[in-house]
Amino acid sequence: MSKVASVPKGMSNAGIPRLKYDPTAPYRLDLEVYPAGDLWRRGGKEKVQTTHRYDFFMLVCITQGECVQWVDFQPFACEQGTFLILRPGQAHNLGSDEDWEGWIVLFRSEFAMPVSAASGDPALVSDRVGLPEKLLLDQDQLRTVSRSIQQMYEDAHLEASLDHVHALLRHQLHALLARLSLLKGRQRPLDEPPVSAASQRFQRFQALVEERFANWHQVADYASHLGYTEKSLGRSLAAATGMTAKGWIAARINLEAKRLLVHTDLPIGAIADRLGFDEATNFTKFFKREVRCSPAEFRRRQRGESPLLHAG
Repeated sequence: MSKVASVPKGMSNAGIPRLKYDPTAPYRLDLEVYPAGDLWRRGGKEKVQTTHRYDFFMLVCITQGECVQWVDFQPFACEQGTFLILRPGQAHNLGSDEDWEGWIVLFRSEFAMPVSAASGDPALVSDRVGLPEKLLLDQDQLRTVSRSIQQMYEDAHLEASLDHVHALLRHQLHALLARLSLLKGRQRPLDEPPVSAASQRFQRFQALVEERFANWHQVADYASHLGYTEKSLGRSLAAATGMTAKGWIAARINLEAKRLLVHTDLPIGAIADRLGFDEATNFTKFFKREVRCSPAEFRRRQRGESPLLHAG
């Protein structure tokens, strides 16, 4: 690809807007599908090119053209056949490229849960199907996936009862997510082992960290809640990721810290409090140990600001 990644305009001092699933009336379904070309018509260029954090899942399927999109500070070069899965809480920017076509699928987290599921934990959505963050589909796979999304788009506008349309779309979404999970499996190296007990333990740990990282900083809290020993949890993390459990927790805290530093104007002390630190100095020491610079310095670098602007 020839696209060059540049920091998107949406990463500004104004803060990161949080979007809830709120389709335009009279649309009342818990899943919405529309062509990517409708993005600029629906939201306007400025809004589309602003970094957002979603309270819902977003699927982006590139059917023609190429673009660069940003997910949690990382540029994703997308070409024809690229499929992105954005999860609730992630910071996402669609970028400045407009010369691409595809599909956008939005749905509430709970909509992807099986009807019989006893738990409403949204984290189970991604764990259940093992969804990746990005897939590259070949021509045949892209045609199949595009047809599935096209059918969902048409069925979402059927003249039928809301309950019946919801049931139909839920089945179609489950089928699409299952297909993506299978395609992910095909793209896995042949010598990669199947999902193990250690991997399952890691997935449970990962979901719990996502839920509690701002309050629980110690491995012991997670191990106790999950019913594991710290040693068994550590072995699971090492086998699944090559990281320690402590390192995983620290990385998640720092990711949230980076989001808040770049996308909001919150003072360092307020960020420290939001992330569960008693003192701003403790947060600064933690951040500097992990990122190799202070929170204030990281904010300046990411925003391209001169240190002189903050003197005194």
